[in-house]
This record gives sequence, C-alpha cells and structure tokens, in this order.
Amino acid sequence: MALLRKINQILLVLLLLMVCLLLHSSLLRASSRPKLADHWKSLGGGAQVSAARVPEADNVVPVIICASEERLGAAMASINSIYSNTDSSVFFYIVTLRDAVKLTRQYIMKTKLKGIRYKILEFNPMVLKGKVKPDSSRPDLLHPLNFVRFYLPLLDIKHKRVIYLDDDVIVQGDIKDLFDMKLKPGHAAAFSTDCDLPSTHEMVRSIGMQTTYMGFLDYRKQEVRDLGINPRDCSFNPGVFVADMSEWKKQKITKQLEKWMEENVRQNIYSSAMAGGVATPPMLIVFHDKYTTLDPLWHVRHLGWSPDARYAESVLQEAHLLHWNGPFKPWNYPAVHLDLWERWFVPDPSRRFSLVRPKSES
Repeated sequence: MALLRKINQILLVLLLLMVCLLLHSSLLRASSRPKLADHWKSLGGGAQVSAARVPEADNVVPVIICASEERLGAAMASINSIYSNTDSSVFFYIVTLRDAVKLTRQYIMKTKLKGIRYKILEFNPMVLKGKVKPDSSRPDLLHPLNFVRFYLPLLDIKHKRVIYLDDDVIVQGDIKDLFDMKLKPGHAAAFSTDCDLPSTHEMVRSIGMQTTYMGFLDYRKQEVRDLGINPRDCSFNPGVFVADMSEWKKQKITKQLEKWMEENVRQNIYSSAMAGGVATPPMLIVFHDKYTTLDPLWHVRHLGWSPDARYAESVLQEAHLLHWNGPFKPWNYPAVHLDLWERWFVPDPSRRFSLVRPKSES
C-alpha cells in the first residue's frame, strides 16, 4: 500500500512538471512572436537627444534618410548639405540595418556632423518577406532600405509632417522652404512630376528615360489595365517627397502599397528591368492623381542616368535640390557634376567609404 502511494506521488509530480513545461513553452512562443512594431528599433543619438525627448514642435523640420553600410558616405553628404544650408532646426531620422548602426553613429560623432540632432532607426528586412521578387537588372534597387519609404507610419516618430529623401541627393536650398509647402486637402504626399521642367525634358530625351506610366507598369496584364490609368500619364519620382502622416494613416497608404507589392510577386505586373526599380511602381499606382506637385526646383533629377549628359550651369545654380538617381553615382566614376556633390562630402573616419576617382585626380 505504501509503495502504491509512493508511485502515485511520483506520477503526480511528473504530471505537474509536464504542465509547467507546457505552460512555459506556450509563453515562450507568445513572447517571441514578431509584432509589426518589432520591425523597428529606435536608437537615440545626436547632441545627447534621447528617444523620449525627440522634438515635436512645429518649428522642427524632420528629415528621414536611409544610410546603408555600403553608401554611408552618400547619406552623410546629404545630411551635411541640408544642415549647412539652413538656419532652421532640423532633426534627422537616419534609418539603417543592424550591421550599420555602430558605423553610422561613429561617422557622425567623429566628424563635423557631430553637432546635428538625430536618431538612428534600425529597419528589420523581415517586414518585406513575400513582398519583393529577387530579380533585378540592378540589385541595389532591391536593397531593403529602398522600401523604408513605404513604412513611414511604423517609424518611431511623432511629427504630423515629414520629408523623405534618398541618399543620393544634395540640398542647395533651405530645407524649411520645402517643409513649409502647402499640400492640397486629402493629399498624403507631394512629389515631383516627370513632366515638369523643359530642362528635364531635354535631359530625359538625351538618355532615353521613361516619363510615363507605360515605362513602369506592364499594360499587357489585365490587373494593370483594370486600374484605368492612362499609360501616357506622367509618372513621378518617389526619391524626394513631403508626407502628411495623418492622411497617410487615414488612407492606409502602407497597406495599399503592400497590396501591390504582393500582387507583383503573384502576377509580375511591373518590373525593375522596365524603368525605375521595384519601389517606384507601387507608389505610382497608389498615388495616381492623388498627390500635390513639388516645385520643380526642389527636385532636379536624372543626374545619375548618364556618365556624360550634363545640365546647363544656370539650371544647376537655380536648383534647390539635386538628385543623382540612376546608376552613375557621384561618389563613383564616371559620373557628372561631381564637384557639386563632392563639396558636401564628409570623409569617413573609418575609411570604409571612399570616393572612386581617376588616377590623375588622386
């Protein structure tokens, strides 16, 4: 009898242990399940500004810019040009991947940029799972940071309005002027149409670049035709824009963009081989006839589409912002208008990022 009681006690203990293990396993799975907010991690920095003290005042100009490890010097040149050409209070949200967080901070703290106000945000590429096809004539266009512009509401920011800039731009005007532009009621963003400046038309014709929806969407596909978008409508470049975050959230812009990313994975309705990469077509679809037009001088672009097609000096001097979109970047060679970019370049203290120049210039 005593033996039977002892066996029952042992079995009861084992049962309790099994229940405890099951509960622990269940809790562990729940805690490790990824949340949408987990795709971002904030890392406060710059002038001792902590995450809790990021400015939200109306007189602050929030600028979002991505900084990939291989193009860190490009982002720093952009930041330097913005910071140097305004008296306004600018706050930089620098988005990068985990491997580049430390390098980004060191680049800032060990150079003339140490006085800027900034916050580093870490992007988790897992948010893109199942939404991007791994095929491109230009692999750089598939870089995860190229899609940060889709996920602005997930950034750890509280501003009602933000400016988004690609890393291959130089700002020659006062960024506050761009920030203060008026957006039309109901518009979540302002872009620069590809049919704006005569000088841009000349540049586009000389390099054979597309400026209409036909160049970005595959009109052979029924899904594209069903959109009802005229293939001759002017496209726009999403490398520079002002966003109204309230309207963006209200219209669920991010969800709409993700829908078309997933649709392309299924139906191949657009292709990076067609014109501007896989980040542009979803923006063109979602914002068609629903965006305010930027002042053309705030986005003089196509500087990177040819190693020898140049703008007139008068156009370059008037431009408030220059964009080297295309394969010929100003930190590499060959490229055009190198002097306008290089004057804002801040040498990398780690020497990982260096300019590519002809031997005669070295």
